[in-house]
Amino acid sequence: MGSYDRILLKLSGQALAGQGNFGIDPERVRGLAQEIAEVVRAGIQMGVVVGGGNFFRGVAAAAKEMDRVTADHMGMLATVINSLALQDALEQQGVPTRVMTAIEMRQVAEPYIRRRAMRHMEKGRVVVFAAGTSNPYFSTDTAATLRALEIRAQVMAKGTRVDGVYDRDPLLAPKEAVRYQEISYSDVLAKALGVLDATAVAMCRENRLPMIVFNLNVPGNIMRISMGEPVGTLIH
Repeated sequence: MGSYDRILLKLSGQALAGQGNFGIDPERVRGLAQEIAEVVRAGIQMGVVVGGGNFFRGVAAAAKEMDRVTADHMGMLATVINSLALQDALEQQGVPTRVMTAIEMRQVAEPYIRRRAMRHMEKGRVVVFAAGTSNPYFSTDTAATLRALEIRAQVMAKGTRVDGVYDRDPLLAPKEAVRYQEISYSDVLAKALGVLDATAVAMCRENRLPMIVFNLNVPGNIMRISMGEPVGTLIH
């Protein structure tokens, strides 16, 4: 497997929070930006979708009493905060970066326009896609899949705290859990392996977009994936 030309990287909001799981850890964001910058310098085009769970998780206990649509809108706005933090860190690495948001806020970021996003990437800019799909009831996994398909990325890579897809939760059952090196979309859905949103997996299956689930906490993994090395679990 050779290197990819264009990838869509999906980061959880937690990835930016470091150990604290809440808010933004500047060191963690700087580290991620350095890794992404290396990939871009290697000539690979990169789009990024960041979650918002480090600020607000729409389905969490805090949102239980809330209207689901309102909670989801709050979650989308949280992704904009994360996207701006990542943009700042990337530009400090000398990588031109554009935040494009699905919810219009002209003073803060560009509105998401597919062709413009692709043009930015062709010019070597990182595009960070914010505010999910702008629709409630869709996770940022689904937003990442949608953007990956729209920009014609060759793979959707999801960075997590575990090193791939397991037959059960490796954080709950570390000894029994078995990791898949590769697995089909249908098996992920049939076995209800909760590492990815089912809607996202179904969309990838329909459009034959490969997905990689990998451990974001291992330095250099983003580059390894970009170069086509077997890291984490390949879903295809």
